[in-house]
Amino acid sequence: MVDTSSSSSSEPNDPSDSSSGIRGSTHALQSLEECDSADDPPPLVAPKHHHHHHHGHALSAPPHTVAPAALAAQLDSSFELGLTEDAASARLASNGRNVLESAAGVSIWQIFFRQVSNSLTLVLLIAMALSYGTSDWIEGGVITAVICLNIGIGFVQDVKAEKTMQSLLSLSAPVATVIRSGQLVKISSQDIVVGDIVSIKVGDIVPADLRIFDGMNLECDEALLTGESLAVAKTPSITFDDASIPIGDRTNICYSSSTVTKGRGTGIVVATGMHTEVGKIAQMLKSSTPVPSSTSNDDSSSISSTSSSSSSGKAGRTASRVLGKVSDSLKKTLGLVGTPLQVKLSKFAIFLFSLAILLAIIVFSASKWQIDNDVLIYGICVAVAVIPESLIAVLTITLSVATKAMASGHVLVRKMQALEALGGVTDICSDKTGTLTQGKMITRRVWIPRLAENDDSQTTISVTDTTSPFSPVSGYLKISDRAIDPVELLSKSATDSALCIFLRALGLCNLATIEQKAAADEKSAGEWDGHGEPTEISLQVFASRFDYGRDTLQKQGWKLLAEHPFDSSIKRMSVVYESPTHDIFVFTKGAVEAVSSSLVPDSYDHDMLQAHMSSMTLDGLRVLCIAYRVLPKDCKIALDDRQQIEQELSFVGLAGLYDPPRVETRGAVLKAQAAGIKVHMLTGDHPGTARAIAHEVGILSGTMPVSQYPNAVMIAADFDKLSDTEIDAMPELPLVVARCAPATKVKMVDALHRRRAFCVMTGDGVNDSPALKRADVGIAMGLNGSDVAKDASDMILTDDDFASIVRAIEEGRRLFDNIQKFLVHLLISNISQVILLLCGLAFKDREGVSVFPLSPLEILWANMVTSSFLAMGLGMEEAQPDIMLRPPHDLHVGVFTWEVITDQFVYGITAGVLCLASFVIVIYAGNDGALGYDCNHSYNSTCDAVFRARAVSFADLSFLLLITAWEVKHFSRSIFKLDPSRHSGPFSVFPSLYYNRFLFWAVIGGFACTFPVIYIPTVNDEVFKHLGISWEWGVVAGACFIYLAVVEVWKAIKRRFGLWSGKQARFVRPSSAASPDDLEGGHAVPRDSTSSTCSSATEVSAGSSTGGFADMIAAGEGEKKADSTVIRTRTMKAKV
Repeated sequence: MVDTSSSSSSEPNDPSDSSSGIRGSTHALQSLEECDSADDPPPLVAPKHHHHHHHGHALSAPPHTVAPAALAAQLDSSFELGLTEDAASARLASNGRNVLESAAGVSIWQIFFRQVSNSLTLVLLIAMALSYGTSDWIEGGVITAVICLNIGIGFVQDVKAEKTMQSLLSLSAPVATVIRSGQLVKISSQDIVVGDIVSIKVGDIVPADLRIFDGMNLECDEALLTGESLAVAKTPSITFDDASIPIGDRTNICYSSSTVTKGRGTGIVVATGMHTEVGKIAQMLKSSTPVPSSTSNDDSSSISSTSSSSSSGKAGRTASRVLGKVSDSLKKTLGLVGTPLQVKLSKFAIFLFSLAILLAIIVFSASKWQIDNDVLIYGICVAVAVIPESLIAVLTITLSVATKAMASGHVLVRKMQALEALGGVTDICSDKTGTLTQGKMITRRVWIPRLAENDDSQTTISVTDTTSPFSPVSGYLKISDRAIDPVELLSKSATDSALCIFLRALGLCNLATIEQKAAADEKSAGEWDGHGEPTEISLQVFASRFDYGRDTLQKQGWKLLAEHPFDSSIKRMSVVYESPTHDIFVFTKGAVEAVSSSLVPDSYDHDMLQAHMSSMTLDGLRVLCIAYRVLPKDCKIALDDRQQIEQELSFVGLAGLYDPPRVETRGAVLKAQAAGIKVHMLTGDHPGTARAIAHEVGILSGTMPVSQYPNAVMIAADFDKLSDTEIDAMPELPLVVARCAPATKVKMVDALHRRRAFCVMTGDGVNDSPALKRADVGIAMGLNGSDVAKDASDMILTDDDFASIVRAIEEGRRLFDNIQKFLVHLLISNISQVILLLCGLAFKDREGVSVFPLSPLEILWANMVTSSFLAMGLGMEEAQPDIMLRPPHDLHVGVFTWEVITDQFVYGITAGVLCLASFVIVIYAGNDGALGYDCNHSYNSTCDAVFRARAVSFADLSFLLLITAWEVKHFSRSIFKLDPSRHSGPFSVFPSLYYNRFLFWAVIGGFACTFPVIYIPTVNDEVFKHLGISWEWGVVAGACFIYLAVVEVWKAIKRRFGLWSGKQARFVRPSSAASPDDLEGGHAVPRDSTSSTCSSATEVSAGSSTGGFADMIAAGEGEKKADSTVIRTRTMKAKV
């Protein structure tokens, strides 16, 4: 007889041995890994349970000692039907959600401290203290108000951002598969209640404590709970007698937060949330009561005997911990902890703080260090001028808006640094099934060579006209274009015919289920639905067309003895079944090359198999090989020995599956290529299938550069054999990798990194986690991805759609652009003020005191009121029409590119010089250089000229900042042609400026507020230290006109000579500008192998209903010596 003693790890050994069939070791509970503690805490002892009240449903005994059927009865549940929706809703309302209460969330005080502890606020606090110290109460009061306003805005926005992130994290919470009212449904794990019937599989994080009653090869990693490093095999059929056995030995229970590492199972929920074993530990960690130590007397004596010798070591570790805490606190205070962008801006803020001190020293040196109140206030004034006070608040708001926008675009951000980095992505490595394609497979064609003897044309069954991928009654079956009836075909076949064996293999070597939902009314049939992997659903549907589905066969007496699940490394799956006649069958399915090595040579014709496989792959079908084996009665093979089971198989046939590409995929691929982003497809499919789909979605095309042809499509085995040196020597990395294994993904990521590329990697399986972590941005699939993959990812794609990745990259670019825009705007203001004030040191009154060209409160008004709202408006700018026609930006450079730095100084120096010139004109041309005396403190009769000149400088600065806000909407396009693709004509400037309503009204508001500040009595002379002006408005108007002219000339120079963003702007034609969304065909612009930017031209083929497109640009800054190039679109019909 066949040895079935070890057929399934779900069946334990004899329960009489070693503690009622459990492992004979005990495990102390260890604290959660997330608990960050300086000292390693003693192991926690599991609390003993004397009463078992599970959310109002009292259990007679601990669940591991209760038989599953009795447990279901006590919890008013059913294995087949589960809970009703009404019962589940009532329990959820009564007992709360299935979540752990956080031991240490971000508190309100921590958020408040973050607003105060940055160097920008620090400068204002110093200025406030010095103002009060010099008895300047008005100035001190206003600075205090500014600090409170800044902290208030930042605090409110930070709280909103924290709440947004928490809500997004709840959206990305694991999804559980449960039975509700007899239907298999997916719900958030937070909505699980006691009594739910939950199905778990490899890669899932167990959502609650489950009493397992069914399973196959089920193993869980419980290291988080028990400290046991090895996975624990679960034993559903065992019911223990001992209520007090250790938690780690209760092998019929799967604990919340553990990870399924092997197999699958089904269980009934016995505890949720804080009532789970993990929840009890979390509760102990939160409580202030000391946790009893489990250290034995022997351990204590051992420790005491060595305490004297280790005391010096302890002291050293204590000192090291103290220094570490001080260092961490200092970093947090300075803002050096956070995302890369936040850290970079914090470092920039520290630089500005240092610059503020340096400028103050310059002011003190100019007065020969004879520091009186006037000199001190002037030093404060210059220091305040260099600080962009609203930077932190504006950045927080911008990131919050971007996060919400991403969520609405089906991308959940788990790590903020990924959001910041998306704009620099140069390569996308994507799965095929479900991402580039719909993930709704149809078994389009099967080939069974023994279906008809001596007539190959009668051996292929095709499925046509299918409208529902889940319905076994949708479409028609044909042989040689002749419609056939499944019942009639089966009636002509013996029960042991090739067709019946083939169908049994499809139905039984399969974990998917299909079901027909209840009909909406008596006249209409209910819709069909499928649960499981798309590949297996399609095979199950085909078998069900002949009434050979798994459920049907099992009802006929087929019994599962062993299961060897699909493994991406060997690309096959096998099951062992006992037939109703007690024969032992092995059914195997998998990739042709993976199964063919185990086939009996006499069972198939190699040439004919290759011919049919090639025919299927050329049609874009995914091909699976189906084989079987009947084990002899006297066979001694252990059924859990996979290597032995999967030998001497007999070939039955091939199944060709079609997974249609998503409608939007081709456009998204071409949009990415136009943006200088290479799209790589890493798939487990046959090379022929992968090539066909890659051509269909535009990854491969006829316009591909010759250098990419040799290695455009590679088999993973060939790619894996290459050394790093050989891969680096390749002109281009492959665009399609077929038969891809998880290790191949990691190798591809490493190869891209060596080329200084910045890549996105998608993944859904457990084995994809290393690649997701290694990639710059790891994106997990939200619908079909495993919980382990989601946990390793930076983002989650809620619709599994490739087009959402491209939209996310576009949003990342928009965010990056907007951060650059408001940084330029804020720093232009600071640069102009510093130039004005430093040059102002030369203006001495009759007492030799330097006269302020701008008062401290005028500076604060410009920085906090005028600039802040303008910067917020720039942070909300929509994406530029050409944003996906540019190459990726260099993430090594960051936001402070040479264009940003140059523009800041060109605009800032221009604005500063114009403000200074206006001050000089009013003082010397209008008032003969009369600077009066003591005009920095208050108004007197000698200060008329100074106060009027100050008002002119203030009006100049305010209006120039308003103009700048509109000018930096695009770094190289004229303000009069900001959006040629959307608005054209002589008056296009008006709709272009009005398009961003927030910015438009911020400019109008800033303009309107300038006049009350200048003209309202007492406010103007007592607070802002200036007076109302008359003829001087002509000077202000002249300064604005000159500034506008200088900026427009500078932008024209950038366009004329193709500097930075001027490369794109010079070629965009308003009359026929084309968006990447309009592209119908084409290919990416290749980057130089050592650069992350475009360095050679490629033709982008395109087509439209009108037959033509404008020339467009997609060139960018080369890194160091990389040449910039222009990509032009040719008018031609694209091939699909």
